[in-house]
Amino acid sequence: MNQFELSKRSQSFIEDLRVYLFSSGKKEEEIDEIVTELEDHLIEAEKRGKSTEDIVGKTPKTYMQQLSNEMKLDYKTWIKYFAIIVTGAFSITIIDDILNGPLTFSLLEIGGYLAISIVFIFLTFGIFKFVSSRTLSYATQGLLFFLLAIVPLGLFVGLEFATRAITSPVIAFGHTGTWIVGILTIIFLVGVSIWSKTLILPVVVVFLTLPEYLLGFTNMNEEAILIWGTIITFSGIGAYLLLSLKHIK
Repeated sequence: MNQFELSKRSQSFIEDLRVYLFSSGKKEEEIDEIVTELEDHLIEAEKRGKSTEDIVGKTPKTYMQQLSNEMKLDYKTWIKYFAIIVTGAFSITIIDDILNGPLTFSLLEIGGYLAISIVFIFLTFGIFKFVSSRTLSYATQGLLFFLLAIVPLGLFVGLEFATRAITSPVIAFGHTGTWIVGILTIIFLVGVSIWSKTLILPVVVVFLTLPEYLLGFTNMNEEAILIWGTIITFSGIGAYLLLSLKHIK
């Protein structure tokens, strides 16, 4: 028998449990084992007319928390995603510099990207844990995922202003180095998109780099370009996240 024979409530609980444990940093193999075992128990329980609560013995949220506490953290997974997110953050500057000139990184930018990546990781896992352990309306879920996009974007915009206002040592790669790093970055973006089966990373990079570049060909002044570029960036990424959420649901 398979999960499609379960009630929608049980299917939803299993899916939420998987997301909760994954966002808690647990090993994927252990998650699969636990989910498969629980699925079998739920199938047998529903045959006897019992509910999800009858099997877990408590509320779904409490069960998820207790199960998560009994499992070890998968540090390799955390390190892997941190590396991907950090590289993704640097991809924004790399693509931007390919469009506008030789690749350069200031120490302020490097520190800022690392800090934003850490904030984004904890915010992402926190929101997914919150959503998976509670019954929320689509509007509330959409607002939370929109927040997930807005916070790092706001930090990136703040970092952009900071790098323009504060002078710090700069590392320059030159034209050849810029193109080499650029090609490797594009390969990375394509690889991550195929591996994760989502376009979120390239979409974010595109909306963070192309709007201002394309607006630069207009007659707008620098302030107008920055304002409209930011509006297009926020709107584009927000629209993508909302459409993705609607498609999943």
